[in-house]
Amino acid sequence: MELDVVVVGAGAVGLAAARALSLAGRQVMVLEAAQAIGSGISSRNSEVIHAGIYYPQGSLKARLCVAGRRALYAFCERHGVAHRRCGKLIVATEPDQVAALDGVAARARANGVEGLQLLDEREAQRLEPALRAQAALLSTATGIFDTHADMLALLGDAASRGAELALGVNVTGLVREPNGWGLLIEGESQPVACARMVVNAAGLGAQALASRTEGLPAEHRPPLYYAKGSYFVLQGRSPFGHLIYPLPEPGGLGVHLTLDLGGGARFGPDVEWVDVPTYDVDPRRAQRFYGAVRAYWPALPDAGLQPGYAGVRPKLSGSGADRDFEISGPADHGMPGLVNLFGVESPGLTASLAIGEHVADLLSA
Repeated sequence: MELDVVVVGAGAVGLAAARALSLAGRQVMVLEAAQAIGSGISSRNSEVIHAGIYYPQGSLKARLCVAGRRALYAFCERHGVAHRRCGKLIVATEPDQVAALDGVAARARANGVEGLQLLDEREAQRLEPALRAQAALLSTATGIFDTHADMLALLGDAASRGAELALGVNVTGLVREPNGWGLLIEGESQPVACARMVVNAAGLGAQALASRTEGLPAEHRPPLYYAKGSYFVLQGRSPFGHLIYPLPEPGGLGVHLTLDLGGGARFGPDVEWVDVPTYDVDPRRAQRFYGAVRAYWPALPDAGLQPGYAGVRPKLSGSGADRDFEISGPADHGMPGLVNLFGVESPGLTASLAIGEHVADLLSA
């Protein structure tokens, strides 16, 4: 079988890449190992539309998050994807954190984030009376959305231009062939198809596929570290109308409060380094959550948290240091017709449309 472009992975990023390539006139086949789209990283997160606040100026995360967030709001409006610009508050709960909050605001403005306002204690409590904070940074560009509906819309756009989806197909390796890449599929000893171009958007499996890509230099196969994050769900009604975030911590954004479109509240994720992905939530982890949440919401009731769900983030560093997305194309690794996406964690969902355009540009260069 001769194919034009194969996208490996039907999460939000893979589907956005398929959409962008289809809109550019390519014939695209999306191959997904699971039996449903978006069942990995894309379905185990906070469903937040990030403004682009935290990331180093000029990084892929900063540029693609800001561009992707603007595109995502317009995409949701156009396709009827449920979403809400609820805004968020990043809070300094102690006096010695206020200066750090100023630094977060400066980085956000350098990234081109609009809708920012520094609030003192009185202003923050006027917005959220239940909040305890010395100061806060208000981001009006932050929101929430229905990620599954978004992925269905991405797939619909791609399919309208001829893209196809095959579920339950596990691509285990790539071999060089004269006209592109031979696709090794689980259960088959020889390539079953040849694709002129391949996009490796396999999420937690991206490094494994890269390690079985014939000729790919070792320096373009970064290590993978699993950062598990557990969520706990609030029992009862939330007193907050905004998302509430503490200052960032190594490996993540701290135990924050997010809202769903039905008005429910959840807390997380925390950071737990694991050797293999697991998705159980240990109820004992709630003790740390109570302490972290009561730093900004002292009235959190006892027994107010119940285990929710867990996700695993594909980190490129095991130290907790923030690493940029690694999106490499032919100009980087020297392999024609191949794009690899590594370490696409938060804000990958927000940035997905911009990531898709970036992938299409790398393959057209």
